[in-house]
Amino acid sequence: MAIYLNESEVASLVDMPMALDAVEQVMAAHARGEVVDCPRQRVRLPTSITHLLQGGVPAVNLTGFKVYTSAGGRARFWVHLYDATTGAPVAVLEADRLGMMRTGAAGGVAARWLARPDARVAGVFGAGWQAEGQILALCAVRALERVKVFARDRERLVAFCERMSGLCAKPVVPAADARDAVCGSDIVVTVTNSPKPLFDEAWLDEGTHINAAGSNSLARRELTEGAVRRAEIVCVDARETALREAGDLLPLLEKGRTQPGRWVELGEVIAGMRAGRTSASQITLFESQGMAIQDIALAARVLERLRTGGAGVGTPLPY
Repeated sequence: MAIYLNESEVASLVDMPMALDAVEQVMAAHARGEVVDCPRQRVRLPTSITHLLQGGVPAVNLTGFKVYTSAGGRARFWVHLYDATTGAPVAVLEADRLGMMRTGAAGGVAARWLARPDARVAGVFGAGWQAEGQILALCAVRALERVKVFARDRERLVAFCERMSGLCAKPVVPAADARDAVCGSDIVVTVTNSPKPLFDEAWLDEGTHINAAGSNSLARRELTEGAVRRAEIVCVDARETALREAGDLLPLLEKGRTQPGRWVELGEVIAGMRAGRTSASQITLFESQGMAIQDIALAARVLERLRTGGAGVGTPLPY
């Protein structure tokens, strides 16, 4: 029987190690052609937007979609899963936390494969919900000694850093300004909805890895063209998706300053098909747009944990 899991139930079943493993495995499967993923589609109305991502992961015998709506300053998320063999409904999960964890995990997996092994300091732009997942994932894949965070709302920033310091058991501190967040950071993360670049590319040290997770439409840009051009490796989750909505890359593509053939997919690096970092001095960039297969793979882990130890969780659906 199909079940419905609400946010609190999903939160009780998901964690970052699970998310990292699920995302890493499904991205490698994507590179090997073992999954199907359809880029995001959007229905734009005067007062709301509906966003839809679809995919199928045969390894867990699931197909389905993630849908979320944004209206009135609020977003709502759900993942719908179906048996890939019979087509029968399996589950519907509220997916705000699930999506935050899988987005953070994508950045964590990218850092695992592209950041220097000796990375110890991270600089993060953004102090919202998605920044939490990014920091948790980075702390899980690198032995960070300090995380600097920059955001415009100083009061919110301080509270966020105090909370994340407790969650990560290491110093998460407010950056004085944008330059402070970048300078001296081995990993730089941008996870905002900014319409314009957040920092000057000249502030990047050699060997920095960048996770850019906020620019998933042409209306958003977190990086300067110079920052993208300084990256010797430009990694995307999927070229097809990046070609539709990577706001940091498409302006350069339009000007002939980058080509999709030069972009490596994260799964290709994991599967050993394309090279990742080859020297400590390289600047590397991961542009994260998000894929349905990531949500499906993580949702499958949630359901497996439910079956093995979450008795009594979930509401039966009348299907």
